[in-house]
Amino acid sequence: MLAWAGFLTIGVILALLLSNRVAAVVALAGVPIVFALIAGFGPAEIGEFVADGLGGVVGVTVMFVFAITYFGVMRDAGLFDPLIRRIVRWAGNAPVTICMATTALAMAAHLDGAGATTFLITIPAMIPLFDRLGMSRLTLSVCVGLGAGTMNLLPWGGPTARAAATAGVPANDLWVPLIPAQLAGMVAALAIAWYLGVRESRRLEKTAAVTGARTATTTGTTTTETTTTTPASSPVTGTTPTSDEPAPTGEAEPPAADELTDEERALRRPRLMWFNAALTIAVLAALIAGLAPPELIFLVGVVVALVVNYPGLKSQTARIEAHATGAMLMATTLLAAGSFLGILEGSGMITAMADAATSVIPASAAPGLPVMIGVLGVPLSLLFGPDAFYFGVLPVLNALGEQYGVSSIEMTQAALLGQETVGFPISPLTGSFYLLVGLAGVDIGKHIRALFGWAWLVSIVMVVVALLTGVIAFGATA
Repeated sequence: MLAWAGFLTIGVILALLLSNRVAAVVALAGVPIVFALIAGFGPAEIGEFVADGLGGVVGVTVMFVFAITYFGVMRDAGLFDPLIRRIVRWAGNAPVTICMATTALAMAAHLDGAGATTFLITIPAMIPLFDRLGMSRLTLSVCVGLGAGTMNLLPWGGPTARAAATAGVPANDLWVPLIPAQLAGMVAALAIAWYLGVRESRRLEKTAAVTGARTATTTGTTTTETTTTTPASSPVTGTTPTSDEPAPTGEAEPPAADELTDEERALRRPRLMWFNAALTIAVLAALIAGLAPPELIFLVGVVVALVVNYPGLKSQTARIEAHATGAMLMATTLLAAGSFLGILEGSGMITAMADAATSVIPASAAPGLPVMIGVLGVPLSLLFGPDAFYFGVLPVLNALGEQYGVSSIEMTQAALLGQETVGFPISPLTGSFYLLVGLAGVDIGKHIRALFGWAWLVSIVMVVVALLTGVIAFGATA
């Protein structure tokens, strides 16, 4: 009963999120409560599950609120303007280069193995450029997800650490043989970024052609109907993009000082550029080094940034209010996700799901389990979080495989080729997933649909390389 309740809970939530029928908060908080009641749990028990789940996401939620406020203040002050200008000059206004640079930056940022850090570094730096060129934010989230996912195999990353604990071997023993597969995945991710850039270029060219044709038609009609010659006024292009649509196409170069609006110009702090850069480097260094909890680091960063850049109650309140909507929207989503995870774990649904998933595997299929696990790693990331899979499902699979001569190390390495590594940027069961979609400002369902196929392709490439290098084998028996 619990297993079915768990699978149905996740299935309904995924269906609602992928179809965009309800807000994420409604799906993540409402559906688990309904199925917990159906499974026979009382309100008091469900309340305890929710409380435990919320305790696990409070830190991430607080970090997100202050992180989005901090980077918002830095954007207001103009910290990223020079970076955008340099990238645009280097990219030559080419979406292809921009997409590849975004993926490469995500790979570099993920060297610390923390998805949240990667997204906090990469997305705020690149999103102004994507918006300025009119590129789709979904393309941004896909490029960042691919870059972070391929680097998530590092031995100090979450999945590898969990896998090493389950297999009872050092993390390096799992990772080193997988280095060729990881390198192949990185190349595949950059190749996909190149293709996405080409696709964006074609879309922007088509949009520009359509816009030009409409402008020419409108101008011709106006000239014909008007008897007095007057200077043509410039079209208004100040519309704000929705969370998952391409931003309006603008100039290739970032705005110069005289191209900013009066409000934007008033917020810029060019004399504090070096201070803001040093403060940001210090915040990120403290975050990567783990000197303090991330929420505390960003809280201190926000306080210092506001006091130095915008002294006075009125100015500081205005900056907080300017970024409050986006921060609170994702904060409520994270809290709802905590409720969802708390119910699944506290009710025992996760454990029951793990047992049910492994019980249906026939013994004759055991020798091929490594390849099966590797190929299905990305789709399984939608069903099982890292803890549930590596501590719940994988031990049973390892035991089954060893009965037929498949080592637990081989099974574990196969799992690392997709499950919550390449697959973690599409997994609603991880907190950093919500940070990714929240910072990028994209719809959860559309992001999953946009990234799923590409992430799966990269994972399969890695599986093939692992097969060719002998790390895993198909049909091996004792």
